[in-house]
Amino acid sequence: MEQLTEEQKKKSFWYADWSFPILVGLMSAAVFAGTHMYVQHGVGAFNEVSIVAMLKAGLDGGSYGAAAAFGASFLFARILEGSLVGILDLGGSILTGIGIGVPAILLSMGINAPVENFALSLLTGAGLGVVVGGVIILIRKFTINQSNSTFGADIMMGAGNASGRFLGPLIILSAASASIPIGIGSTIGAIIFYMWKKPIAGGAILGAMLFGTIFPVELG
Repeated sequence: MEQLTEEQKKKSFWYADWSFPILVGLMSAAVFAGTHMYVQHGVGAFNEVSIVAMLKAGLDGGSYGAAAAFGASFLFARILEGSLVGILDLGGSILTGIGIGVPAILLSMGINAPVENFALSLLTGAGLGVVVGGVIILIRKFTINQSNSTFGADIMMGAGNASGRFLGPLIILSAASASIPIGIGSTIGAIIFYMWKKPIAGGAILGAMLFGTIFPVELG
């Protein structure tokens, strides 16, 4: 099979930046619709039993705080991780964040239609996925120069949970390859989180984003 050149990859749907939000949107539509099926019929949620139980507790007792906070925090963390590492964890971002966190937030606010109506759940999930994918691409544009990395971001199941603890040094190296200031920020963030006895990946990402904002990388 003929190898694609870098220019051909940029124009290919599977490698192009613009296609990434579309793919995330399609997956998010399915997951959000699965949550609709669970709320309406008791089956269909795309997630672990323990996490779905948080949403179930809200449906039964009216308190969605646990599901909303847990899901939203996972979504935020995975957006940052996907932007700088280049790997979007499907489990944390879409299944937990969009599939559980966002529906719990909507239900807690009394906005039931996107969760209870099947067609609207598909549209809501697709819209959220496009936004998440777009944010990841936008952050990468302003932080990591993509000329030497994969286009968009890879999508993996369990990437954040299974390998997140080992990604700290890789994040620092990736940040340093973008620019010296971003690498310094990533290192400082990792050190601070290490002193707090927290996973250094989170500190490395936040440090790189902060210094990347102050010292942006010019993309050629």
